Amino acid sequence: MSINKYLSPIEPDELGYHPGEYATTIGQCIEAYIPGTNPPDIPTGGLVMLGVGEDRGAEQNAGCGSAPNEIRRYLYQLALPTDDTKITDLGNLVVGQTTDDTYYAVAEVVAEVVSKGSTLILLGGSQDLTFAAYKGYERMNRIINITTIDSRFDLEDNDEITSRTWLRNIIMQEPNYLFFHANVGYQTYFVGNKYVQLVDDLKFDAYRLGEVQQNMERAEALIRNADLLSVDISAVRQSDAPAHGAPSPHGLYGEELCQMLRYAGLTDKTRCLGIFEANPLYDNHGQTVHMVAQALWYFIEGFYGRKHDNPLRNPEHCRHFIATCEDLGIDIDFYKSNLSDRWWVRVPCDNPTLQEIYSSHLMLPCTYADYQQCMDGSLPDLWWRYFKRLNS
Repeated sequence: MSINKYLSPIEPDELGYHPGEYATTIGQCIEAYIPGTNPPDIPTGGLVMLGVGEDRGAEQNAGCGSAPNEIRRYLYQLALPTDDTKITDLGNLVVGQTTDDTYYAVAEVVAEVVSKGSTLILLGGSQDLTFAAYKGYERMNRIINITTIDSRFDLEDNDEITSRTWLRNIIMQEPNYLFFHANVGYQTYFVGNKYVQLVDDLKFDAYRLGEVQQNMERAEALIRNADLLSVDISAVRQSDAPAHGAPSPHGLYGEELCQMLRYAGLTDKTRCLGIFEANPLYDNHGQTVHMVAQALWYFIEGFYGRKHDNPLRNPEHCRHFIATCEDLGIDIDFYKSNLSDRWWVRVPCDNPTLQEIYSSHLMLPCTYADYQQCMDGSLPDLWWRYFKRLNS
């Protein structure tokens, strides 16, 4: 099925973008769908961008659907992160008559792009579009991990899909293609102990804002594990990102978001990045959308610096270490990349059927601290959660 019917062109003049004018800007390396042209072909193994101005599912943030072009306005004019930068911009999705129509179209685009080995940047729009991106992976029958950078869990008990309930609705899907979920940067006063316990019961992982800011290596490992990364811009503090209907005085700094998106760019596992909830109606002289554009600049830089060093695909670039856990009486396999110094740990699975189904998830990104902890005789928490999911 052609996805072209879902796409509408972007007007260069509205973005302050004039093809051929500035040879050293990102805009000059973007093949964009503009009036008078056909939608560009989706490359194999490339970087693709799509704006989705859907915000009917936004809670306390109506108006965020106008963000895609505002983000482009700043992104197109940033300097090239690398000389070989090339991006395909499919324009903006035609918003459906219902949110279900929009979700269906987003899922089709995600499936089309990811199936070609390319990486898709979704410019939202509201964060319930993460549900639509998940449905794209479902179309391909792919088991995935989702990591969110968010101050909330979005697990509220409501069958309607919104920016605060989309994760619950993914978990309730049957059959289910979500293997693991991790939250980076939640704030307990927005979540409450009920949902902290629920995340633990589901054997998912979550790190509070303070924990993340004290240990960015842990955030890197969680992000490196994501097939789909979903960012709620309200996770960034109001002083750095005021463009939200319900901002918070506390949260990540803009620089920390930039660092995290560079991590996401560097990992060849992440095939879809969605950045949501920026609302130009509340912005301060374009401060937030400009910050989002700069964070995307770091993602693009990371994408073109990928090392392709995952031990499952390129074991020849890794060193193998074995740590013995005497309490369980097992040896645990760790791997360190010679290309990037990043670490992975293999999670054993006794069930041959599950081993085949989850084969791409048995190599878990970790940190050197996890290896040291295991050498000291204590199992890393994330490894243990994975182990219980695979062997329960």
